[in-house]
Amino acid sequence: MNFQYDVIVIGAGHAGCEAACASANMGSKTLLITMDMNKIAQMSCNPAVGGIAKGQIVREIDALGGYMGIVTDMTAIQFRMLNRSKGPAMWSPRSQSDRMHFIMKWREILDTTPNLDIWQDTVTELIIENNVVKGVKTTLGVDFQANSVVLTAGTFLNGLMHIGRTQIVGGRISEPSSFGVTEQLKSLGFTTDRMKTGTPVRINGNSIDFNKLQRQDGENDFHKFSFLDFKPRPLPQQPCWITYTSTETHDILRSGLKDSPLYNGQIQSIGPRYCPSIETKIVTFADKDQHQLFIEPEGYNTQEYYINGFSSSLPMDVQFAALRTVPGLENMKAYRPGYAIEYDFFDPTQLYHTLETKLVKNLFFAGQVNGTTGYEEAAGQGLIAGVNAHINCHGGEPFILRRDEAYIGVLIDDLVTKGVDEPYRMFTSRAEYRILLRQDDADMRLTEKAYKLGLAKKDRYDLMISKREAISNFIEFTRNYSVRQDMINDFLVSVGSTPARQTMRLFDFLLRPQLTINNLLDIIPELRRQTDFIEESRREEILEAAEILIKYSGYIDRERMVADKLQRLDYINISDKFDYSIIQSLSTEARQKLNKIKPQTIGQASRIPGISPNDINVLLVMLGR
Repeated sequence: MNFQYDVIVIGAGHAGCEAACASANMGSKTLLITMDMNKIAQMSCNPAVGGIAKGQIVREIDALGGYMGIVTDMTAIQFRMLNRSKGPAMWSPRSQSDRMHFIMKWREILDTTPNLDIWQDTVTELIIENNVVKGVKTTLGVDFQANSVVLTAGTFLNGLMHIGRTQIVGGRISEPSSFGVTEQLKSLGFTTDRMKTGTPVRINGNSIDFNKLQRQDGENDFHKFSFLDFKPRPLPQQPCWITYTSTETHDILRSGLKDSPLYNGQIQSIGPRYCPSIETKIVTFADKDQHQLFIEPEGYNTQEYYINGFSSSLPMDVQFAALRTVPGLENMKAYRPGYAIEYDFFDPTQLYHTLETKLVKNLFFAGQVNGTTGYEEAAGQGLIAGVNAHINCHGGEPFILRRDEAYIGVLIDDLVTKGVDEPYRMFTSRAEYRILLRQDDADMRLTEKAYKLGLAKKDRYDLMISKREAISNFIEFTRNYSVRQDMINDFLVSVGSTPARQTMRLFDFLLRPQLTINNLLDIIPELRRQTDFIEESRREEILEAAEILIKYSGYIDRERMVADKLQRLDYINISDKFDYSIIQSLSTEARQKLNKIKPQTIGQASRIPGISPNDINVLLVMLGR
């Protein structure tokens, strides 16, 4: 057994798996330590990946050479593109995955990644000398040495589960908590607090009357998560189902509130506002007579179903009684109740944008320990932490994504600049440059960066280059090809578009909302011939990307200009240049927050809540600008 590594990753959840693969693929000798090798990349809550803004993060992880998109495509049992009725900046892929196949696929990847070892054990202490991490100690009495350590402990740090008044120590149902690390880091000056999340009851599909439910099938077009060229969704596709609670359901739930850990003072920690428990819903939205529930399969060959929208920590008899009033669930049989879990997290303003801690060199935090929630947010952080842990071992410039480059950049900048007052979830509204951060072009934004790092491989890079050339060539064709009005006017009238008065470029016609590449293929023969030049397996992907760039070219150009202008502030370095406490021209709040956050640039300082434009002007004047 080798006891000396470049990088050690603690925890094999979604953050830990991406961190370990990233550092190993870049050449670092990496060790991944997990409590249970059979629960690697466990989907602790819903077995689904993606969704609003989260789907964009997964595509970014894939574009960077990560694995979440690949694993999701290989284990998907339903796929949908959300928000199709809105503009492409809002389109978000979402997939229901087979939980067990997801774990098995991740395990296969980890087992076959060069430079990566796995050790089943629990870390009880970090080895830290002179504020530099040197390795870890484990329950089995092993000391592992390392140049960098990435902590991705999820909900396991002092985890405590709640089902009614029953409390169970654990990081997940039937899994132990981890003790020692939080206490050690607090003694070194780290600020920590508690957060809460929850999960719903799991039920037996044999006890569901599906005839009373509304069926929701997935989509089977070309969309998927990974940009790599392979056919997605090898598993049989499954429907999800919709039903609703009722006033009778709510009455039963209210009867249990006196024993609810959320309302009897048992839970004091911060919970997710945007993903409330069913008991929170009936209190907060007391005027509503019903709430929508999604009944979602855990796999294609299991009868286990997940009740999306019914997260709860009420006593189990209350949970079960309430569910039996829901149409289709009258004879419901449960596998296990829902529960809430409290766990430790660390204030993320204690991190640099690389996710390295400010107090201990070469120690990185990623995932729920930073106050985030969601597999996708965790995986994105894990990848960035793994990359920078490798860089700290072998040299190179820190790898940081800007807010105009990736949702991952928005996520990390929000965490380290603003901190969190509730479990952080990514929304499209958090990004100022949504039209630049679309799900369709994550590879155009990020793959070249990853290739230069050595993270993305040449096959992925070559695919991106060929796609970029195909898109460019097609758009150039539309700019140069003219369409006579007599060829297209009848069609324009038929779709409610104004007839052309003269010959116009195809590009200009495609700016019209009623016109698409697909509905013009039979009208303009040369357009169909042009599309035939594109590789068939990627044709739809390339044409969709080209059409988005054409139709939204004005918006994209304007947003790029704004982003470039504001980006200049992020190049003005102020790290260690000021003692803010003695700058009296700054507001008191500004002095306090700048001392706490210690921003690296003027741009980061400007995004700290409470820092005014006047405070930024003071700093610029002091820099001679």
